[in-house]
Amino acid sequence: MDGMTRNLDVTLLRTFVAIADHTSMTAAGNALHLTQSAVSQQIARLEDLSGALFIRERRTLRLTSNGERFLGKARRLIALNDELWADMAEGPINGLVRLGAPYDLVGTWLPPILKTFSDAHPKVEIKLVCLASPELLTAITNGAIDLALIEEPVGKSHGECLAVDRLVWVGAKGGAAHLKTPLPVSMVAETCAFRPVVLQALGECDLIWRTMFESGSIDATRATVRADLAITVWLASTVPSDLDILPFGETLPKLPSFAINLYQAKGQLPRAVSELTQQIRRGAAQSAVPQ
Repeated sequence: MDGMTRNLDVTLLRTFVAIADHTSMTAAGNALHLTQSAVSQQIARLEDLSGALFIRERRTLRLTSNGERFLGKARRLIALNDELWADMAEGPINGLVRLGAPYDLVGTWLPPILKTFSDAHPKVEIKLVCLASPELLTAITNGAIDLALIEEPVGKSHGECLAVDRLVWVGAKGGAAHLKTPLPVSMVAETCAFRPVVLQALGECDLIWRTMFESGSIDATRATVRADLAITVWLASTVPSDLDILPFGETLPKLPSFAINLYQAKGQLPRAVSELTQQIRRGAAQSAVPQ
């Protein structure tokens, strides 16, 4: 018998919480539209299961130590019950979510987040907009997209920081491009969020360098680096396994860390947008991106 599954009656928990909040069975009954007799019977049933929850003091009721421990869990269980009922009442989430993300994040830790979300909410259509971070910032400000993942220098953001990652130099495995003079650098595009800090770092160490193949395509940059024609700069967590992270030193200046920030469009957001926002937060917390 002890191993049998037992279920708590949420109605009893609501009565308990109402009494705790009002310190009176009469007031709790008024709040719940129940008679004092019904409230008394319900709390008696609950105390038969849990032990004493209240101490009677004149005209008020005070929680016992057992009641104090019980109260927080009761509130959480009621909230979860109400959340589940709301989900069932509202039905499946549907609609369109316009999500913006830089090319490097689309190819790394964003796909599993979207897979989990799509499995849970198959009726939601996701429109993925791939742009450089400065362009995404303009799009979210103008309302062209609902959500955006934007790479920005640490601390310089109006978004929600999901992760902080190292900005690193990347080259071909066993390559020698980083030893060449002038140093060949591929930055994907002129709008790349990393470009200003990279150019500043190169300028401060007086390196002679030149840009190569700024085609706007991360695939073209990856192929260029893989062929040892140039080096590039990416977040450490987005570096493909067939390329190497190059050490800082005499030939390559140290680079700052960057934040991955979440932005939401202003105004009332549909359920689908809010739910994807939560999934992105959960996915970022579980990912390998350094915090």
